[in-house]
Amino acid sequence: MKYIKYEQKDYIGIITIDREKALNALNSDVLTELESVVDGISADDTRCVIITGAGQKSFVAGADIAQMCNETRAQAQTFSEKGNNVFRKIEKLPMPVIAAVNGFALGGGCELSLSCDIRIASENALFGQPEAGLGITAGFGGTQRLARTIGVGKAKELLYTCSKIKADEALKTGLVNAVYPIDQLMDECMKLAGKIARNAPIAVRATKKAINLGLQTDIDSAIQIEAELHASCFESQDQKNAMTAFLEKRKHDPFMNK
Repeated sequence: MKYIKYEQKDYIGIITIDREKALNALNSDVLTELESVVDGISADDTRCVIITGAGQKSFVAGADIAQMCNETRAQAQTFSEKGNNVFRKIEKLPMPVIAAVNGFALGGGCELSLSCDIRIASENALFGQPEAGLGITAGFGGTQRLARTIGVGKAKELLYTCSKIKADEALKTGLVNAVYPIDQLMDECMKLAGKIARNAPIAVRATKKAINLGLQTDIDSAIQIEAELHASCFESQDQKNAMTAFLEKRKHDPFMNK
């Protein structure tokens, strides 16, 4: 891998986009490597994933304008579909994904963060969708996920005006869950990932699936989805061990992903 680094720490997988001189901008090669890494993540070994960018200046500054500048309509659609396919794979990973946003998260970088379950930002983070100022629309899901995350009105404002918002405003709008000094960001993300990883992985994965599927349908259908996933947990040994331990007033055995 030239542009993507992957590290496994216990049950936590860490993906780093490592194109620091280009502010970790996304081109076709970066997306290809990112897809390969995402495809290789094992639910047996990984209970939470963190995605971040190399350095302390940029998470992902956007899609690579140098690649996009002279694209034809067909080439632009192919690139958009490639990015959307990779981001959708991240969104559909069975385990939670945390974006550790360590700087610029503009255009494709903001869209990458939106494909994650949780966004934690450093104080120097900057979010925005500047595409309309470049004569294009967002192409990696920004027009869809941003509105679903912060509401239609605020999303339209950011997309129409190309305004950029700092970490503190991103926190107020609900775009990020928390903000920390840059030197504390990864430690805090690791703490959060550790809290997630300590819970029953089957239950956490079922919870993520219930939320994501339920948000795409009506409430009656969503409740049925939840009921089915709730019931599926009762086939796991983790459920039996944890509930038995609760009744016996003792600490349950470590969760075993089964």
